[in-house]
Parts: sequence; structure tokens; C-alpha cells
Amino acid sequence: MKYLSLLVFSAGAVTLGVELSAARLLDPWFGNSQIVWAGLIGLILFYLAVGAWLGGKLADRFPSLGALLTLTCVAALGVALIPAVSPPILRLAAVGLGDFVPGLLAGTLLAVLLLFSPPVVLLGAVSPWAVRLAVTDLRRTGETAGRLYAIATAGSILGTFLPVLWLIPTFGTRWSFYLMAMALLIVVGIGGIVMRGQRRLIGLSAGALLFVILLALVTDPARVRGTIDDGLGALIYEDESLYNYIAVRRWGSEHHLKLGEGVGIHSIYHPDSLLSQGIWDYFLLAPLFRSHAPIPTLEDEILIIGLAAGTVPDLYTKIYGPLPMIGVELDATIIEVGRQYFGMNQPNLTAVAEDGRRWLQRQSPDRKFDLILVDAYRPPYIPFHLTTVEFFDLVRSHLGENGVVAINVGRTDQNYALVEAMTATLDQIFPNVMIIDEPGPPHTLANSLVVATVQATDSDTFARNVAELSAALPEEFRNFASESLAYVRPGLFPADAPIFTDDKAPVEQVVHGIIWDFVTATD
Repeated sequence: MKYLSLLVFSAGAVTLGVELSAARLLDPWFGNSQIVWAGLIGLILFYLAVGAWLGGKLADRFPSLGALLTLTCVAALGVALIPAVSPPILRLAAVGLGDFVPGLLAGTLLAVLLLFSPPVVLLGAVSPWAVRLAVTDLRRTGETAGRLYAIATAGSILGTFLPVLWLIPTFGTRWSFYLMAMALLIVVGIGGIVMRGQRRLIGLSAGALLFVILLALVTDPARVRGTIDDGLGALIYEDESLYNYIAVRRWGSEHHLKLGEGVGIHSIYHPDSLLSQGIWDYFLLAPLFRSHAPIPTLEDEILIIGLAAGTVPDLYTKIYGPLPMIGVELDATIIEVGRQYFGMNQPNLTAVAEDGRRWLQRQSPDRKFDLILVDAYRPPYIPFHLTTVEFFDLVRSHLGENGVVAINVGRTDQNYALVEAMTATLDQIFPNVMIIDEPGPPHTLANSLVVATVQATDSDTFARNVAELSAALPEEFRNFASESLAYVRPGLFPADAPIFTDDKAPVEQVVHGIIWDFVTATD
């Protein structure tokens, strides 16, 4: 009974450990959204239900500890194979997500989720099988079953916290799978010893353990794969932080920061160019919506929520000078990457590793900023807590009398649903909302900059400020600002546009509509 308790405890811990690690494995490709969690949890529960049914059937047919341990050994190998076989499938998923190819995306997502079915089904069979072996007195069947299921649940509690608090931060996601598999194989080996030296089981578990160790070493994801050019630029850095898979790719002197296997570019570094040639340049236009003092000075203070590797502060420093800036970035590793590969070493920038909304909540009510720039959104989903009326009310409370907030929002060339929802939400707090639509080729994903001001503003105010730009500013920037006049418009939205709140922010539903329209659009 004592060994069966250890076995079900271990199986329970590994089962929940696999679920939490699976969420982290999928997160870089599919995002950390409610629909991903719902799909993952639902399928894991389905697999466990199948496993419980299967375990009961097999236990009656093979009522021996040796058979149960053999099944557990196979389950452990299945856990170890998840990180080994998933990378090529996940890379295909990244292509499907990046290009919104529905068949490829759906197929790879299904394939990834099916990766978890064999080991989880087998792990689900352990507890009912163990109950069958532990029951020696029918009068105490309920007590025996209750005790073992309670022990298995206790293991599941450990498996819930162990990956999050220790395994993933210390060893990484893939090694978490390998270590859980190794631990389970050691428990199987102990079972062979308990069964009076069952050499077959001891040899099986030892061989499987050696296989997992070799597999882990051969497929070690922590090694940088050099500077081999795979068509996406030379990979010069990669790592897995607590929050992201991080990659830096290089074309000549240009660096791109990519998170989640290349779905979306989060920062660009052009050491030989003044502007970034991307949406980040449009953040430079935000102060030009101010009715007076449109050119930032050293008296202004800027807050950037979603610092990433520092493209926006680099641009502001180049164009407007060493303005005091605070950049809040959730991932401390990305900040270090910015300093090493993106020139994010401006003495006027203070980088803070924290959630942007939480950091802002902790500031004194007297702490005011002249510009708050929000670029924390991660395609295809965005953190809902940075889209709501409550969040922008907090932003408004920390803006000065001439303050401006600007937000980068994704869209397609036909579907502006998310832009409209953000505009409707901001309209609840600010007197004016303006839009700058970044131009681009048709039938592609694109961005708009949504700008809200404390004081009244309009397109004429912006045009006047652009016309009066000082000749002391770089000519390239002045030309860019003039060209942007064609893309500025008032922030209009339909009457049925959703207004996001902390209680109800259907961000994912809106994004799914954009994706659906994109993949079903015809020329």
C-alpha cells in the first residue's frame, strides 16, 4: 500500500505538471488566451476520463503490479517525447498562425494537442489500477479508493506548483518534461526493487531513464544554433525566459526581436537608419496631437508600457533628444536582450521589469506623465487588462494637463473591429480619439496607432503642428510626419462597438472575427 501511494502521488504530480508545462510549450505559438487554456484543460480532462476507463478495464484483466509499472514506464516515455517531437509541428503552427492559413493552423494545433493524449491517458489509468491492486478487503473498498485518490490529488497539487515555481524558471519548459519523466521512471525502478528485485522492471526503467537522458541532451533547446541563416535572418541569440521564447535575428546590421518562434516582430534595431520603417515610427507623432507645446522637451516625462527591446525610446532619443523615459517590460530577460543587441543603453531611460498596469497602480496619484505609449500587445491576442475602461481611467489619472496616450492596435486592411473597440473604450475617458492607419500592401495584417488626448484636438491641430515642425529636427522625420497626414482620421466607431471593461472584455472574440475575415477574404 505504501508503494502504491507513492506511485499514484507521482502519477498525479506528473499529470498536472504536464498540463502546466504544456500550456507553456504552446504559449509562444498560440498565446496565453482563454481559448487555448479551455482547449488544453478540456482535452486533458477528456484524456484522464479515457484513462480512468481504460485503467479499470486493464486492472481487471491484468491485476498485477508489474503490468501497472510497465504501463507507467510507457507513460513516462510519452511525457519525454512531447518536447522532442513537438518543435517541427510547432514551427508549422507558427507559419499557420503568422500567415493565418486556416488548414495548416487547425491541423497543427490538433497535432500538438494530440501529442499529450498518449501519456495523459496512460497516467489517468494509474489510480483506478492501483485501487484494484490495493483492495484486499471488500468491506474497506471505499476507504482504500478514497485514500489513494486523495493521495493522487495531493500529487496533482504539487504538480500544479512545481513547474511554475521551480522547474520551468530553473530548467526551462522542455527540460521540465524530461525531469518529470525521469522522476516517474525512478519511481518505476523503485517498484521493481519493492517486488523483490524484479530484474525486468528494474532493467526496463533503467534503460528508459538512460534513453530520456540522452534524448534530453541531444534535443537541448538551450543551445544557440549558431548564425545559420534559415531564410528568416541569421539567428544570433535565442533563449527561453519565464514568459517567452526569445529570438534575435540579423540582416546585415539590422536586428529583429521575435517572440514565440517568430510570430510578430516586437522590436527593430537599425543602427544605420534614423527611423525604424515600422509602426514604432508612428509613436513619434503622438505629441503632435497636443494643442500647444507639441514638441517634447526635457521637461516632459514619457512612460512606455511594453518596452520590449527599446525601439520606441531609441527613436524618441534620436528625434527629440534625451527626454526622461520610463519603460516597463514584463520580461526582465527581454530588457537584457535589448541592452545587448538593440542598443538600449540610453542614460535617459529607466527600464523596469514588471506588469505595466500593476506598476502604474503602485505610483503616487501625483505622479504625472506627458506621454504614455502602450505597445504591450502580442499578436494575435492582447492582454485584456491593458484594454479596458478601468485601465485607461488609471492612465488618465497619471497624465498631465496636456497629456497624450497612444496605443498600437492590430487590424487587417478590411477589418478594423479591434481598432473600433479600443476607440469606443477610450472615448469613455478622453474628449478626443484620433487614428493613424499605418499604410501597407493589401490583404496583409497591419497596425493602427490609436491616440487619445486630455485636451481637445483634431486633424487640423495635427496638420498645423506638422507644418510648424522646426527645421532643427531631422529632415527624414519631418518628411515622414508630412506623409502621415494622409493616414490621420478621427476615431469613429459603430454604435455596437464593444466597450471593454475589467468585467467584460471580449478581446479574443474580436480577434477571432478578424482572423476569420482574413482567412475567408477573397480578392
